[in-house]
Order: sequence, then structure tokens, then C-alpha cells
Amino acid sequence: MAGRKRVSVAVATGVGIGAIVGAGIFVLSGSVIALAGSAWLSISAFVLVGIIAMLVALELGELGSIFPNSTGSSYSYVYNAFGKGAGFVTGLMMYFSYSAGVAVIALGFGSYLAGMLGLASGFYPAVLGIILVLALAIVNLLGIKKAAGLDFLLVLVKICILIAFAAFAAFYAYSKGPSNFFSVSSASGGSTGNLLAAGITLFFAYTGFQSISTFTSKIKGGAKGAARAIILSVAISMLVYVMVVVALLLLAPASSYTVGMADPLAFALKNAAAPSLLLIAVGIGALVATASATLSWLLTASRVMYQIGADGLIPRSLSVYDRKRDVASNATILSAVIGMLMLLLLGNIYVIASIANFGLLFTYLMMSLALLHFIRHGRRGTFRMPFGTFLSLITIAALVLFLYGLSVYSLLAGGAVAILLIIIYVSGVKRRPPFK
Repeated sequence: MAGRKRVSVAVATGVGIGAIVGAGIFVLSGSVIALAGSAWLSISAFVLVGIIAMLVALELGELGSIFPNSTGSSYSYVYNAFGKGAGFVTGLMMYFSYSAGVAVIALGFGSYLAGMLGLASGFYPAVLGIILVLALAIVNLLGIKKAAGLDFLLVLVKICILIAFAAFAAFYAYSKGPSNFFSVSSASGGSTGNLLAAGITLFFAYTGFQSISTFTSKIKGGAKGAARAIILSVAISMLVYVMVVVALLLLAPASSYTVGMADPLAFALKNAAAPSLLLIAVGIGALVATASATLSWLLTASRVMYQIGADGLIPRSLSVYDRKRDVASNATILSAVIGMLMLLLLGNIYVIASIANFGLLFTYLMMSLALLHFIRHGRRGTFRMPFGTFLSLITIAALVLFLYGLSVYSLLAGGAVAILLIIIYVSGVKRRPPFK
């Protein structure tokens, strides 16, 4: 997407869907079902979080229209609203969350590939995930990036595969008896607490749409076009998510899914003794989806780090940008290293996603406050969030609830990082001038 060539709203929407679907349905859906504790709470979690993600998308759409040339997404909006201090903390929290997200999606890739190769579980998924991150970082540094048009084509292929998956699930359920087609399997238990736990984990899966806001100026129609792409990507992804989670529950009872499961679609198909051809097709779709999403998250992380550096909040070396290849070189290397270290040291989908979630929720909370700030001061974009103040307050309340529902470990770790960043900023970062 370098140069003057612009991408259409449809293609930009495809980029967003690619980042969302790869990060979520192929990797985290099994953990979400396990945490929800019942079929209907699982479905409710996907719908509820989809609605909250839509509200965040509307906010992002308006902020993107206020700052159409920004490449730092939420960080840039907070920086412009509240200054360097809030921008520094928000930007680095966002950066580390996206770097952790790279590890989550890459581990999903490794799990599917290990299963297709017949490798025993254990360290193989993490090793294969590390190889993927390393390969994508090298490809990115060489400037051999996938075109946005190719991303759109890959999204169509992935959705077709998921439709085939859902169709098989419907046939499988109907073959067991007409009544089973309408009664989705459920585990015993389930409560509001389960719904909150599942929703918090799932929130990570919806956040890929932010990748669109890092290239707003390159989308046809500018800020309005980017806003439409963001909203469409969330809406379409929510429909796909609900379709697939229902299929998962038709193929296997909710009680059979476990927290930390990284290849839920393959598990469900094996449970239903699906044809090997469908298993291979879904496996290939999962590999394409997770590899595509890993690259998208890697690019978003590096662009955010570049913008933070351009604003003079981190050492100049981290803001090195190769304009010929359209890549933030050093930021890409650092993002890949963080992702690979998390895979090496942690190697668990749920644990890494929990670490990423605190930063993402904090970032979106600050972004929501930034939009309220601009609305209060009469600064609105060419795209306006309907009922801006009211819906922003609803979004803030939902994000605070999700933060409250995080594990004590996640809150302590995230809070400690935020305090450390504030200390670093006060110690000298605030005196740095922006780079010219």
C-alpha cells in the first residue's frame, strides 16, 4: 500500500476481517466456549462482545476522520487529546499488547500445523509459531509484503471454508435427528461470571480492526472510507463468529472444549469424524488465516512504535523507517523478538491473551476518553459517531467492567507496567523533542 495507490473500502474491509477472523475464530473460540460454561452463554458472549467492539469501531471511525494522516491509531488520538504523558503510556501499552497478540495468533498457527503434520503436542506448536514470526519478520523487512488486494482474496477463501465448515456441522446435527438440529449441545452450569470471563478473552479476538486505522490516508474516500471499512469489518466478523461458534457447538458439546485449546475447529471436526478432505481444507484455511493475521498484527505494532518514536517519546533508533520498503525496520524486529520470547517462555494461548488484553482494554478506554474530550471541545470529524457522548459513556462503562473482570494476575502485571511507564516518562522522556 505504499506510494499513491489507494485501496477501496471493500479491500480495506478485507484487511480488517483478515486480522479479526484469524485472531479469533480459529484460535480462541475453544477457550471462550470453555470459559462460558454453556452453549447459549458462548453464543451470547460472541454477540455481546461484537456489539461492544462495534461501539469501539464507531469511536475509532470518528477519531480517524479527525486525524486522517495518523499512523499510530489509538496512541495518536490519546497523544493529541491529553499530551505526551498519556500518549507515552497508552502507546507503549498498545504496542506491547499487539506484540503479545502476535504470539497468540502464531501459537494458533503452530497448533494447526502440528496437528496436520501428526506431531505430538508439547513444544511443537510454540516452535512452529516462532518459525512463523521469524519468517514473517524477514519477509516484512525485505519488503515482500502481501498486497491489500491479495488480503481481500484470502478473506473470501477463508469465509468460504468457514461456510463449508458450518454446512457440515448443520448436516451432522441434522443426521443425528431433526430435534438435534435445533437444540445446540450445552454443558451444565454457566453464569454471569462465566459470560464476563468468556467476553474478556473474546475481546482480544475482535481488536484486529484497528489495523485499518494505521493506513487511513491510503483508503479511497479518506477518513469516511476508513470508518466504513472498520465498521463493516466488525459487523461481518461478528456474523462469521456466531455462525462458526454455533457450528462448533453442533459438532461437540460445550463441556468438551478446554481453556488454552489452540485448534478448536480441528478438534470439533475430529470429534464428529469429519471427512479428511474437510479436515485438510479447514486446516489450510486456519494456516492462511493465522499467518495473515500474524502479519497484520506485526505491521500494526511496528507502525505504532514508529509513530511513538516520530513524536520523540522513545529513542530515535526505534523510529527508523525504510520508505522504499514501507517498513519500520527496528520496530518490526523488536515486535518479532517480543512475540518469539512470549512463545518460548509462556506457550499458552490463554495466558498470553490475558496479558495482551489488559493493554488493549486500557488503550481503548483512553481512546474513548479522548473522543469525549474532542466532543466536549467541539472538535468533530467528517464521520461522526451517532449519539457520540451517550454511546462513548456506554463504551467506557463496558471497558471498565471488562478491566474489573480480568484476573488478579493480569491486573497486577498490567498496573505494574503502567506505573513503570509513568516513572520512565517522568524521569526524562517528557523532555524529549519530537523528531523532525
